[in-house]
Amino acid sequence: MVSDTEPALPHPLPGAIGLSHLSAYDWEAADGVCGGSPHLHLVCTEAYVVTGGRGAVQTLSPDGYRDIPLAAGSLAWFTPGTVHRMVQGGDLRITVLMQNSGLPEAGDAVFTFPPEVLADPEKYAAAAKLPPGTGPETAAAARRRRDLAVEGYVVLREALEAGDNAPYLEFQRAAARIVRDKVPTWRELWRAGALATAERTGAQLDALEAGEPLHLDEATAHEAAPTRLGGFGMCGRRDEYNLPGTTLPYQGE
Repeated sequence: MVSDTEPALPHPLPGAIGLSHLSAYDWEAADGVCGGSPHLHLVCTEAYVVTGGRGAVQTLSPDGYRDIPLAAGSLAWFTPGTVHRMVQGGDLRITVLMQNSGLPEAGDAVFTFPPEVLADPEKYAAAAKLPPGTGPETAAAARRRRDLAVEGYVVLREALEAGDNAPYLEFQRAAARIVRDKVPTWRELWRAGALATAERTGAQLDALEAGEPLHLDEATAHEAAPTRLGGFGMCGRRDEYNLPGTTLPYQGE
């Protein structure tokens, strides 16, 4: 049967994933491309499920630079350390599935700002933070943030395309330095979220093997609706769900 000491967690989504919906920005950047703010995640894999429109996701990784087309029905995902930039091609709309729900919202993402910004934690925090709300002031700040991230991203991309991966590798290490102090908090979120969910499955398997599936007595259904519409996310306008214990509102977005 399920242990009384198993970690408690309020009804997570399957696998304790995060879920949001994005409409890609249509702001044109300095390189002539319309889209979001390039960034990477340090410990989370992210997936795009395209539900409408068209566009692309540009990625930088040890594989080099890639431009992955996106259209309705497309699925693309990228592992930790992969810089990604959502590109608008026309009414692009995606559903985002995020590993380790709670971690991205707690800071598991670093923008590709220029090195001088990455080197100064206070400058980085100021450049990454947005005013609250969804009004013109927030939109302007989100666009400035996007433009600064594109500025650093173009340098990384051009170096990779020229066969020089040193700037990209240094960006990864700078990103790791920026988030280092957050790791203890992330570890607690992971333990209460993704790890607890996996351990719960183990306890349920034990219960089935013992012929005492008492956890089935707790079967039920849940529902939720977005709790914030049209927020300014990293890649575009973001509809998010605030599910207690698993998904938290983005900090500074």
